[in-house]
Amino acid sequence: MNFFEKLNQNRLNKFKEESKSKEKSRTIASEVLDDGTIIEMLLDPIKKETSLAICKEGNISFEKLFNDNGTKLKPYSADNNLIRTKTILFPSQPEEYDSQAELIHEIQEFIHKYLSVSEFFEQIASYYVLFTWIHDNFNELPYLRGLGDYGTGKSRFLQVVGSICYRPIFASGATTVSPIFRMLNDFKGTLILDEADFKFSDTTAEIVKILNQGFMKGIPVIRSENSNGNEYNPQAFEVFGAKILSTRFLYKDAALESRMITEDMNLNSPRSDIPFNMPDSFREEALEIRNKLLMFRFRNKGKIKLKPELENREIEPRLNQIAVPLMSIVDDSELVKEIQEHIREYNEKIKTDRTLNLNYQILDAICQLIDNGLVEPTIKEIAFKFNEDLDPFETITAKKMGYFVSKHLNLKTSKSSRGYVLSRDNRKTIEMLRKRYAIDQKKDISGGMNNVNDMNIASEDSTEEIPLNNLF
Repeated sequence: MNFFEKLNQNRLNKFKEESKSKEKSRTIASEVLDDGTIIEMLLDPIKKETSLAICKEGNISFEKLFNDNGTKLKPYSADNNLIRTKTILFPSQPEEYDSQAELIHEIQEFIHKYLSVSEFFEQIASYYVLFTWIHDNFNELPYLRGLGDYGTGKSRFLQVVGSICYRPIFASGATTVSPIFRMLNDFKGTLILDEADFKFSDTTAEIVKILNQGFMKGIPVIRSENSNGNEYNPQAFEVFGAKILSTRFLYKDAALESRMITEDMNLNSPRSDIPFNMPDSFREEALEIRNKLLMFRFRNKGKIKLKPELENREIEPRLNQIAVPLMSIVDDSELVKEIQEHIREYNEKIKTDRTLNLNYQILDAICQLIDNGLVEPTIKEIAFKFNEDLDPFETITAKKMGYFVSKHLNLKTSKSSRGYVLSRDNRKTIEMLRKRYAIDQKKDISGGMNNVNDMNIASEDSTEEIPLNNLF
């Protein structure tokens, strides 16, 4: 074997050794092993060091590395940018607590100290925090949301409640979608999403995909990833997990709306005892609660189960999906009754909202077509515009569209060589409806829509959400 053959062989051997080393080690934030062992990453804020807390059969130990049948599990480095910038928060050690009731009381006191919300939502938020720490006991889960205009306390809501949730991942509406997929997949924490009113249609579609599929276990999002600079390969991202959001508007997607437990922040007046600026002690208080909640997870992971007897067959199945898991961890019977009553009221509101929301979306499709140059759009063109951003099972036919246009919006149609069209006589009615639903005039940058292919070009504002005041 000559010099070059030996050199190549040495390189090959080194590559094989590195490959084996990579196969036998894995960086984790948490893990639940087949034998029930729970592993959670810790971060020492003083020493700036990470480690693993291992809970096996009730016994807790601490390791820098954990050997799982030949695979070395290790924590993320404290120098990781997401950890160093406190984008993701961790407990520092598991700490004892007296009882679940005392733990809930401590969580609610913490929320009450720094945040002004309704008493009911304060209780719901407290149990939701607890829920996030064992969310993987359940197959479906709800989302928590603060809804309101600027200056109503939405960001404070996310900061306070989010800081004590299970491995909170703080993101904002300015965050691009790709890192959110990766952070959820790698860290499996609670997504804290500020200003989640996404303006551009492609971003909105991606975020809605995360939110619509992230409420149910076992439904990853498939995305094409550029692996070597040339090829795009499909990759599954696990996005299941608790999520806390703040928005200024309701989403147009009715399915997504039904998964939210919402507090209308516009109705809350800040209490005089709420500090305008967070004290230095806030982080220490939040860390202490996270440490106790870690112990709660060690003691209750896999033990608290869904309570099917809390289902209410008279309300929408999707509402049962989001409400029953949360109620299953509530040990206060009076609060359970209050949540059930709240869900019943919400169910009735959804029935009303659905009709109003459908009217809004149909009118929005009509206005987009008219603004883009179609003087008398056909019913078929209106149906096409209405359906273009919907899943196949949510679309409606041109025949049904004709019914909704005439019966719900009271617009007149007439027969033409192009099919049934909205006549010019509807202009005053449409302008009146625009004002009622607050639909601004939208112009395509090309100045008009000349053929059916142009209908696939969505304007920047086509996914604008519904303002709360206009919906109700």
